[in-house]
Amino acid sequence: MLRLKVNGQERVVEEELDPATPLLWVLRDHLGLVGSKYGCGAGFCGACTVQLGGVPVRSCSILAAAVGSREIVTIEGLAGSDDRLHPLQQAWIEIDVPQCGYCQAGQLMSAAALLRQKPNPSDADIDAAMSGNLCRCATYLRIRAAIHRAAEMMAGQVRPAEAALDET
Repeated sequence: MLRLKVNGQERVVEEELDPATPLLWVLRDHLGLVGSKYGCGAGFCGACTVQLGGVPVRSCSILAAAVGSREIVTIEGLAGSDDRLHPLQQAWIEIDVPQCGYCQAGQLMSAAALLRQKPNPSDADIDAAMSGNLCRCATYLRIRAAIHRAAEMMAGQVRPAEAALDET
C-alpha cells in the first residue's frame, strides 16, 4: 500500500507496487490522473512534470516510493478549488499557446513553480526555468508571453479576458 498526498487530498494505492515504479505510472494508472504525459521516460522532455513539495520534478524519473510525505501537485490540481482557472491556464488560452498540447501540462507546472519563486520573471528567468521542457511545436515565444501575461494577472496589473467578459 502506498499513501500519497496529491492535489491536496490523501490518496491510497492499495495494489502492491514494484519498488521501481515511477511516480508517473502511479499517477496515471492507479490514480487516474492522466494530465502528466509520458514523453521520453528519462526526464529530458518535461512532459511528465509535476510539482513535488513545490518543486518541478520529472515524474517518470522519480520512484513513487521515494515521494514520502511531500505533496504532489499535478496539472489537475493547478486550478483553484473554486474551479477557476489558474492565471497561467487563462494566459495559455488568451495567448493561444498550445498546438498539439502534448507538452503543455509539464510546461504549465514548471511555469507555476517559476511564478511562485519569481512573481515578475525576466525573459532570462523564464528561459532558464523552462529549459527542461521541450515543445515539438516550438511555441516557446508564446509560452514566454503567456508566463509574462500570467505574472501581470497575478500582480493585479491586468485582468484576465474571461473576467472582463463576465462583467459586460
